[in-house]
Amino acid sequence: MTAPHMDPDEFRRAGHAVVDWIADYWATVGQLPVAPSDPPGTVAAALPTTPPTTGGEPVEAVLADLDAIVVPGLTHWQHPSFFGYFPANTSGPSVLGDLVSSGLGVQGILWATSPASTELETVLMDWLAHLLDLPQRFRSTGTGGGVIQDSASSATLVATLAALHRASGGRWRDTGIDRRYRAYTSTHGHSSIEKAARIAGLGSDGVRAIDVDPDTQALLPAALHAAIDADLAAGDVPAIVVATIGTTSTTAVDPIPEIGAICAEYGIWLHVDAAYAGAAAVCPELRWSHAGLEYADSYCFDPHKWLLTGFDCDAFWVADRAELIEALTVLPEFLRNAASDSGAVIDYRDWQVPLGRRFRALKLWFVLRWYGAEGLQAHIRSGVRLAERFAEQVRADDRFEVAAAHPFALVCFRLRADDDVNAALLASVNATGRVHLTHTRVAGRYTLRMAIGSPQTTETHIDDAWTLLATTAKDLLTP
Repeated sequence: MTAPHMDPDEFRRAGHAVVDWIADYWATVGQLPVAPSDPPGTVAAALPTTPPTTGGEPVEAVLADLDAIVVPGLTHWQHPSFFGYFPANTSGPSVLGDLVSSGLGVQGILWATSPASTELETVLMDWLAHLLDLPQRFRSTGTGGGVIQDSASSATLVATLAALHRASGGRWRDTGIDRRYRAYTSTHGHSSIEKAARIAGLGSDGVRAIDVDPDTQALLPAALHAAIDADLAAGDVPAIVVATIGTTSTTAVDPIPEIGAICAEYGIWLHVDAAYAGAAAVCPELRWSHAGLEYADSYCFDPHKWLLTGFDCDAFWVADRAELIEALTVLPEFLRNAASDSGAVIDYRDWQVPLGRRFRALKLWFVLRWYGAEGLQAHIRSGVRLAERFAEQVRADDRFEVAAAHPFALVCFRLRADDDVNAALLASVNATGRVHLTHTRVAGRYTLRMAIGSPQTTETHIDDAWTLLATTAKDLLTP
């Protein structure tokens, strides 16, 4: 028998049903519990143990199972009362752009495999650089340029590989790790930095965790300088420093100007990870956080966090694309072509670890054209304003304290009580299904995190979350 391919008319009908389903989900997600309460294995137990033998099952049946099996087992990241981790919010334009990308199904391995995919991405990355007012050295019109990675984790890995290539004088690409190389980041640097070091062959011990200022939670430049000097004295080679704009725990901003000057002094690659807070730079009043970026060899942020672009979409720039390409390029015969040989085109396969590439630029194009700079600025400012509203409520209650500065849209706070009580507070409010928060440790103390970013979140959601926290705290603290 022949395969039951979906013809264009069937796709059109099914597509309307799926779009309607998504629109209904967005319209009603605020009425659902933010996270499921069922035990592990619940969803798996509701699914058949073997795949279907015959195809052609109507889309209505699949959507019915989505409603009955999948949705009850989801943590709803698009929920207006989802305040955990960092936001990962999509939007209508982003979903439509992803749909078009999926429908086109092109591979952007090389310029030659789909010229429009490459050229649109290059222009979109220059657009983003303009929106964030990034240094000119990151623009494609000069020696630098941008590329869309799947995540900031991949951006950190790619930056680490390029840094090793530089630090080894080009030997790394051919002979691998021939000496002990070092990477540096703060004690609040993202876990992807250690993972990149492992993958690159430095090992976890190759990462130097630099102390932070106890008040600002930001990396201490003097401690970085001392660590580099100690490693040099031991015969090790400092390869890369990863500074952070908006750390995961507290959104602390490392002092990039001072860190950059140290990297320039020693010729060390500086990668700036702004995965969450980079989006804030669309607002001129928040660009103070990016001071010193002219020192950076590479920089990234995630539009898929706070810029209304669905996962996965990390924007990664380098100041010298030739260094990156030289470190990563591998050219088998089957990919040789006249356009690449001419040197007149960009082949993004040389800017990343995988060979294949989805057309991610489309969803970013849809988002930027729908919202424009003013719409994106309004979204960021709304999150900052709502975070300040929540922080004011925390500060007004003597039982609570704000645990760290909150320059963006994350508020770290805790009860003036021991760690067990704070952990119980988090567990209790999350168990209601009305909100979802996560935690970290600030100065070693258990601390709750309120991360705001959904376009559906309003003052009412913030006030309701605070009321729930305050009343739950009263129950916990009452003997």
